[in-house]
Amino acid sequence: MRFGRIEAYVLSRTLLNVGVALAVIGAVIVLIQFVDLSRSVGVRAEVSVAQLFGLTALRAPSLLLVLLPFVFLFGGMSAYVGLNRRSELVAMRAAGVSAWRFILPTALVAGLAGVISVTLLNPLAAASNAQFEIRRAEVMDNYLIDAPEDVWLRQGDERSQIVIHARDREIIDGQVVLRGVSLFVYQKTEAGVPEFRRRLEAAEARLLPGFWRLTDVREAAAGEGSVRSESLSIRSSLDSESAMERFASPEAIAFWRLPAAIRTTEQAGFSASRYRLRFHQLLATPLLFAGMTILAAAFSLRLARLGGLAGLAGAGVALGFVFFFLNEFAGALANAEVIPLAAAAWAPPLIALLSGLTLLCYTEDG
Repeated sequence: MRFGRIEAYVLSRTLLNVGVALAVIGAVIVLIQFVDLSRSVGVRAEVSVAQLFGLTALRAPSLLLVLLPFVFLFGGMSAYVGLNRRSELVAMRAAGVSAWRFILPTALVAGLAGVISVTLLNPLAAASNAQFEIRRAEVMDNYLIDAPEDVWLRQGDERSQIVIHARDREIIDGQVVLRGVSLFVYQKTEAGVPEFRRRLEAAEARLLPGFWRLTDVREAAAGEGSVRSESLSIRSSLDSESAMERFASPEAIAFWRLPAAIRTTEQAGFSASRYRLRFHQLLATPLLFAGMTILAAAFSLRLARLGGLAGLAGAGVALGFVFFFLNEFAGALANAEVIPLAAAAWAPPLIALLSGLTLLCYTEDG
């Protein structure tokens, strides 16, 4: 694969159009999110326009990452259609330049952008989304109309497990605070079967580094009376961030935190299938970006003088949406344990990539 002036020119035109598509889609996301926050937050609390824009700016990155495959699809298709209509592609191919020469570099750059989005942008978007949740809760304060839901947590290791139930939760200075807390302590037998040992009731539980600090505690062991104490400390394998992640969806957890979330979830006895699926989907993101770029090129190489270019480009856009919903549908099947997690995460990007390569081979090489 060579990288000369032609490849650099096509790559620059593609990146320019991808940037334009990113700006347009980003503007649409900001507008829709601002209107949604104005309706859901602005009518219930005293907030200024600046505060609404601040909340929108914190929420928009995570939404934009979801739509990045379409940015590469629309941007790449716009670039190649423009080159086609100006007969630049005709001139290149008439000079003996294969379409593979200027398409593969753009696909590789799209794959590199996928790596950057997963390793750098995803953690930033997750942190921004966490700040959005905190700021929105502060703004809404007592205007929230939904009653707080019960909180269930579980922590454990090879020797014991603790099931934690609370009527309410709050984040204070980055620390998880639970109220109306019940802790059910189980000890594992040699066969690995948990046996109930004791129960603790506390008015409040604050998660500190390495332990829970319980306040106004009543403790009762199996078959014994209860004992009251002002405070009590219980060892914890959770930290504030991992505990807050139990309240969040897998999409809200940063890429680098997912392995730890999987490990602690499985140690606590829960299924980590949703976190594993999300981890595999993020790993497959570079393939998805490259596949969308190749699809954009494959649907835009038809000579403009032959007609039907607009219909073919529209078919490419429709196929991109099909692959996007196929990805979501495969994820739903994996969560229902109908298909394996790895297949659900990797199959849609691979199908998109192979479909683009197949169509490109048919168009370019006959």
